Amino acid sequence: MTGPRTSRYARDVAVVAFAQSDHLRRTDELSEVEMVMPVLHEVLAATGLKAGEIGFTCSGSSDYLAGRAFSFTMTLDGVGAWPPISESHVEMDGAWALYEAWVKIQTGEADTALVYSYGKSSPGSVRDVLTRQLDPYYLAPLWPDSVALAALQAQALVDAGETDETDLAAIAARSRADAANNPHAQLRGAVPQGDYQVRPLRTGDCPPVGDGVAAVVLAAGDLARQLCERPAWITGIDHRIEAHGLGLRDLTDSPSTRTAAQHAGLFDAPVDTAELHAPFSSQEVVLRKALGLGDTVAVNPSGGALAANPMMAAGLIRIGEAAARIHRGASDRAVAHATSGPCLQQNLVAVLEGDRA
Repeated sequence: MTGPRTSRYARDVAVVAFAQSDHLRRTDELSEVEMVMPVLHEVLAATGLKAGEIGFTCSGSSDYLAGRAFSFTMTLDGVGAWPPISESHVEMDGAWALYEAWVKIQTGEADTALVYSYGKSSPGSVRDVLTRQLDPYYLAPLWPDSVALAALQAQALVDAGETDETDLAAIAARSRADAANNPHAQLRGAVPQGDYQVRPLRTGDCPPVGDGVAAVVLAAGDLARQLCERPAWITGIDHRIEAHGLGLRDLTDSPSTRTAAQHAGLFDAPVDTAELHAPFSSQEVVLRKALGLGDTVAVNPSGGALAANPMMAAGLIRIGEAAARIHRGASDRAVAHATSGPCLQQNLVAVLEGDRA
């Protein structure tokens, strides 16, 4: 086998394993450690590596969801306290933890990395919690929740003639239908659109609230081929952020996604798969335009965030799902996207490719 297309980086790095939990509406009986441990065991078993053989470990989570400071230190019990590990954490979706681990491997300080992320949204109101990320002087005092802000974006798209409620319903229906083949998805099959949450978004246009965990293993060069029959090479990865103030942005477009895609080399060749972190159906419209995705691209064949949206893990799952399709030969070149913040404020784009014969 030859390698992926020409790499733009010092080292070739690939996703060699991916695992995730079943995403559930509530996991009251489980602690974060009990949620994380089975997934970590599964992803390591897929490579044959032990925790002590991993060069770097990085996690992504949010103390706001857990309701206590430095909550991520507790889940390290799921990794194992011995032997000592090189470890880091980001207060972000696990996709950004993967980016840090990828950088660590690029520097040559590690050859392998374990990346995991988790979130328990069920204990509180996610819509209220996410208001704490807004501008504290102008927006936060108004308490616009995440659904209201997404509806503002959706209405801007409708007013611009770029979508309508029928098109949004079709996106939601397709996502839930594709999720029927995903045993980990929280919502699968035909799900009614339901009533308006905030017009023009109905229940079916919004992500489910739930708990979940995801993990991947990264490896460099020839080691990746030893650990995985068909590695998913990260041939490009970049992330960008837009203005904090929503009034300073055109909500019908995502220039940060487009810029990240350009720097990741997305537009150098066609892709056959796109796993987009679009928690709301209207956001898929924005992302498709920013990434230049045509009708021939399979978008969110896993069901995407409309089928399961565990906070802090949904972005990492997009990378993992894209990589898994490459592992099993269902895709040759895929793009994975993760987002954070209101109305697609911050965006990460990764391009993954399989070896060519």
